[in-house]
Amino acid sequence: MLPAPGFHHLHLNSVDPDAAIDFYVRHFPRSTKTTWGGLPALAAPNDVLVLFTKVGTPPPTSPQTAIWHFGWHVTDTHASLATYTSRADVTLLPLYTTDEGGSVFVSSDTWPSVNRTPGLTKAQIADAIAKGVQPTRKGGFGYMAGPDKALVEYAGNYPAERFNHVHFFHDDPFCAQLWYQTHLNAGVPAGRTSDTPLTEATCKVARGTERSWPALERGGMFRSPSAAVIFGDVMFPAYMRQADQPMVSSRGHLYDHIALSVGDLDAWIAKLRGEGVRLLEEPYKLGTARAVMIEGPSREAIELVEVA
Repeated sequence: MLPAPGFHHLHLNSVDPDAAIDFYVRHFPRSTKTTWGGLPALAAPNDVLVLFTKVGTPPPTSPQTAIWHFGWHVTDTHASLATYTSRADVTLLPLYTTDEGGSVFVSSDTWPSVNRTPGLTKAQIADAIAKGVQPTRKGGFGYMAGPDKALVEYAGNYPAERFNHVHFFHDDPFCAQLWYQTHLNAGVPAGRTSDTPLTEATCKVARGTERSWPALERGGMFRSPSAAVIFGDVMFPAYMRQADQPMVSSRGHLYDHIALSVGDLDAWIAKLRGEGVRLLEEPYKLGTARAVMIEGPSREAIELVEVA
C-alpha cells in the first residue's frame, strides 16, 4: 500500500489574492504571506498552504459544491470573538439557536450538544430548557465572512492556532469516507465513522429527518449521517448535502480544489487508473513540482502534488 498522502493546500479563486491573504494574516496572525509554485499563498504554521488564483469576476459560491468551508483552531474562542468584534473589516455570522429566533456568535454560548456531532434537535433543546442546562461559554466554534464570500470557521480552545479542517457536504458521507479510504488511503478519526462496517453495499444511509441547532440557517441543519477522514493533521469532516440537488463540480468556484502531497506521483496515477478513478487533468507542471487532478466522490476536485 502506498503511504497515505499529506494535506498540501486548499486552492481558492479570488478577485484580489493579495488583499485576501492580508485579511487572513491579520486575523490568524501565526500565518504568513508567501508564494508557492508561482502563486500567491498563505502559509499556516502547520505546513499547510492556501493557494490563490486571481480571477476577473467574483468566483461563484453556488450551486453547492462538496466543499462547504474551511476552519482554523484558535487558542481561545471568546478572546478571538472579542478581537474580531472590535475590527471593522470582520463580519461575524450569527448561529441561530432555534427556528423561532435567537442567535449567538459562538456555539458554547448556547446549550451544549449531547450528540456525536454539534447541535441539538428541537426535542433535545426542550429537554435542556426544562432541565435548566446552561451554556459552558468555553471553547466552541464561530464563523466569519472571509474575502470573496468565503465561509471561515474558528474554533477553540486549542493549544495552538493552525489550519485545522476543510468541511464537506457529500451526496453520501459514509460512501465518501469509504472512497477516500479505498483510493487515497485516508485515515479515519476516532468516533467519526459508522457503527457498522462500511462496504459499497452498506455505505448509503438516508439523510436524517431532524434538523439541529446552533446553525447558520435559522431553520437548522441536517447533521446526520456524519463522517470524516484525515490527512496529516487536517480533517475532512462531512455532513450529507442539505438540499436534494447533487453536488456540482468545484472547479471554477470559490473553493476550487483541495490538494494532497504524495511522494511518487506515477505510482499513484497507476493505482488510481487501475481503480477507475476519474482523472480531470493528466499530469502537469505546478511550479517546479508535478501534479495531477482527479475527481472525488461528490465531484470535488483533488490535486495530487508530488513532493520530494
